[in-house]
Amino acid sequence: MKKLLVIEAAALGWKFFARYGANALNGLVPRPLQTVFPALTCTVQATLRTGLPPAGHGVLANGFYDTTLRKAMFWEQSSSLSDGSRIWQDFRNRGGTVGLAFFQQSLGEKADMLISPAPVHTHGGGMLMTCASRPADLYSKLCAAVGSPFRLHRYWGPLASVASSEWIAQATAALLASSDAPDLCFTYLPGLDYDLQRHGPDHPKSAKALRQVCAQAGRLMDTAQTHGYEVVLFGDYAITPAEGGPVFPNRVLLEAGLFATRTVKRMLYPDFHQSRAFALADHQIAWVHCADPADIPPVTDALRTLDGIGQIHDRAAQAQLQVNHPRGGDLLLVAKPGHWFAYPWWSAPRHAPDYASHVDIHNKPGYDPCELFFGNTPFRTSTDPARVKGTHGLTGQGYETALFSSLPFKAESAAELANEIKEWLR
Repeated sequence: MKKLLVIEAAALGWKFFARYGANALNGLVPRPLQTVFPALTCTVQATLRTGLPPAGHGVLANGFYDTTLRKAMFWEQSSSLSDGSRIWQDFRNRGGTVGLAFFQQSLGEKADMLISPAPVHTHGGGMLMTCASRPADLYSKLCAAVGSPFRLHRYWGPLASVASSEWIAQATAALLASSDAPDLCFTYLPGLDYDLQRHGPDHPKSAKALRQVCAQAGRLMDTAQTHGYEVVLFGDYAITPAEGGPVFPNRVLLEAGLFATRTVKRMLYPDFHQSRAFALADHQIAWVHCADPADIPPVTDALRTLDGIGQIHDRAAQAQLQVNHPRGGDLLLVAKPGHWFAYPWWSAPRHAPDYASHVDIHNKPGYDPCELFFGNTPFRTSTDPARVKGTHGLTGQGYETALFSSLPFKAESAAELANEIKEWLR
């Protein structure tokens, strides 16, 4: 049976690696790879699992707006959110085994082994840090092999660091060395992403993080090759400087009377039941949902007043970009290079909802990179988007990622890479 390890490294951009990295990694010479638009974690991983564009698998961002519940859903982990057959299905039908480590939206996936962060939120507001796994005892075995449990606060939040990737790399290496190792294994190393967003790609701390993650990947690749695995390592997106700063579409929609809020103890909470329009912001793209098609022209006019928006795509243009799907919005905003979309609708700090100053990835109706920074008050995160120095989501020339492969793959895009893996597995 063929054996392959696929490593997805967050933020391993081609230009960034070429500037700070070596000419090769474990003897493999890199080449550029076009990623998926929008270049976001969940979107890229869904394409890797299916070989489909976002229009085919339906994962259009790291979150989506559920029009039935009228609720923004971010970082949901069900594998059912990704449509389409998996690239490993035929391989698995022939007896091959498949494992996924720390992939988004992997819970319930048709695979033989998986491990994913799955904290339990307690009644009193606390959280039990743990991981879900298949088999059920896999997580405890990997904890024993690594020598410690997985620390969720190293995976996201102000303390997030390359330490998260170190645990995942060691756990994956232990999995590959086990007697029941999967023939095809996917793993995700997130550690490079954090300092690149905090400091930008030109900062010495980002270069240090690159060296650390490359060392982790290199050791993992050594283990894989020792146990007879071919290896593919690729970046999911390229982080570029955010010198243009944040763009606030929901503030404009609120000022125009299109976005509705409800006041609770002076704090402004979104009222999606009454809103005529709302923007779900995610790095350099934002999906705008309108309550009625008649609202689309005034919403478009209001948004055109914002500096930092590069394009506003209606549903016809979304089809051309292969991002048309029922989960999408009436409009898709794409930021100008150097800009990114922030979710806040309030301007005065006293109007910020309670979750604004906390790590709260499920209640916030948008991605919030401010969660990577401590605030001025203990146990709170920053609410200052000006601190963010790196962003991602755009594709094209200058936004390529790095690809390393022990196989003679010729893929020029992430979708082609997925389908080339599928063909190799035959």
